[in-house]
Amino acid sequence: MQDPTPETGDRKYQMKVLMKKRTLLAAVVTAGVVAVVATTVVVASTSGNSDALAATHNNMVAGTIWVANEDGASLTAIDAATNTVATTLTGIDSPHNVQATQDGRSIWAVSGTTAMAVEIDSKSNEVHGAVSTGSMPAHVIVTPDETRAYTTNNADDTVSAFDIATMTTIATIPVGAGPHGLRSSPDGTSIYVANNKGTTLSVIDTATNTQIDEIEVGKLPAQVAFSPDGKFVYASLNGDNAVAKIDTSTRERVATLPVGVGPIQTFVSPDGQYLLVANQGTEEYPGRTVSVIDTDTFDFVRTVETGAGAHGVTIDPTSRHAYITNTFDDTVSVLDLKTLKVVASIPVGSMPNGITFSTQAAGIAPTVKLDLDMDDTDGGGMGH
Repeated sequence: MQDPTPETGDRKYQMKVLMKKRTLLAAVVTAGVVAVVATTVVVASTSGNSDALAATHNNMVAGTIWVANEDGASLTAIDAATNTVATTLTGIDSPHNVQATQDGRSIWAVSGTTAMAVEIDSKSNEVHGAVSTGSMPAHVIVTPDETRAYTTNNADDTVSAFDIATMTTIATIPVGAGPHGLRSSPDGTSIYVANNKGTTLSVIDTATNTQIDEIEVGKLPAQVAFSPDGKFVYASLNGDNAVAKIDTSTRERVATLPVGVGPIQTFVSPDGQYLLVANQGTEEYPGRTVSVIDTDTFDFVRTVETGAGAHGVTIDPTSRHAYITNTFDDTVSVLDLKTLKVVASIPVGSMPNGITFSTQAAGIAPTVKLDLDMDDTDGGGMGH
């Protein structure tokens, strides 16, 4: 499952996903404490065959890049210090998105087939809990204070809010058409939601768990990204091949910039320097680039080629490396943000979509599973 593609492909994929009847399984690997590795390491750069290109690279950051392999029913954990796969967690049907908490101790993922959000405890190696979402969950986030989680329910036009301590639903919030990506403001007071079947962003007040505004931005917004100071939010406009800049004080669009074809995920570097936009294109005509934009000027710095179907984007806390899922290549590209060059390509599972960086270092382990009996629901896959 990938993000917005022609409707014919959507229907075919949804039928494929709905035929699956798997037990939801999950597992985690042993985690350590994050640390910056100041030494030089060898980064393996592979293209999916036995040949590997080696590149000397500096300032790697310890931690884990988690990838949701939507068609592979799995999560891949990549060791950020070596850019190698540490382990694969299997059995989570049609995971479209994955999200680490700020402290890195938990990983959240959504399962489209079972319409569930699952929390994985990276210290105890156990599934901490699971909670039902609305139909066709797309993305999941955790608030900065780590007390609540939110999912977009693409087929219900709602957002679900969950109390993490009790793993219970505390609110179901009506939003715009086809909610897809969402992110919390840095101070946690609001959540912006990209309504992918419409032209708006919904603004949710986290104190009341209600929609307090709906902002016109452009055609088919797919995901949002906040500046570190919270003054601006950026939205990819999949239907306009552009990215919009919104002033959060006025809740108005202040600028629009053309990017590549079919932009999907966006991410602002923690140092505030760059906005990255992944240009996925379509399965028939895949995009292969990430647009790098200067946040001060809101203009292009460079367009970088990654892989077929560039989709998910995350950046490590030091702002040194970005990680991009290539949906149609089944790889993750590692982009050095100092040189703006791809320094590694890491094979992962089938149809990687969501991606997140955890500050917990990955342990090396074989593929493991923890059984978690859950009834199938009518969730289905995202189909885009």
